Amino acid sequence: MTSVKTWFAGRSLRERRLLLVMAALLAVTIVWGLVLRPLGDAMATARERHTAAVIRFGETAARVDALRQAREQRVRPLTGTLADTIRLRAEEAGFPLASVDPDANGAVRVTIQSARGAALTGWLARLERGGIIVESAQLTDNGDRTVAARLLLRARAA
Repeated sequence: MTSVKTWFAGRSLRERRLLLVMAALLAVTIVWGLVLRPLGDAMATARERHTAAVIRFGETAARVDALRQAREQRVRPLTGTLADTIRLRAEEAGFPLASVDPDANGAVRVTIQSARGAALTGWLARLERGGIIVESAQLTDNGDRTVAARLLLRARAA
């Protein structure tokens, strides 16, 4: 250490000042490169993980709420036969039914000659929420912005 002091003392005033400035800049660079930059990167990574965790938590909470709602919404038993219920609901929705035929295992085959596609799929969704399962649906384009439908519907088991 004494040799460094002697070497430093042998420099001119201007050189000593430049060496002190160089040492100060070296210390700042080392602190920035070895301490501040890694801490900043770690904080950025922690923020990203936190954001992802908050999003996952929100999605999970929404799924749990949806499951609770589904559990709380009990399907009301159908009043009357399945065929009568479908006829009534189709009439309420404005769909003229070409045929309603009973099928095996309590299912019903329904034929609709002409209906708007969006209205028909909305009606089918309402049927499912009301306890009628759409087992199969075959929609055929009529060429006039309507569809023909052949459906196999079944009542949900209680």
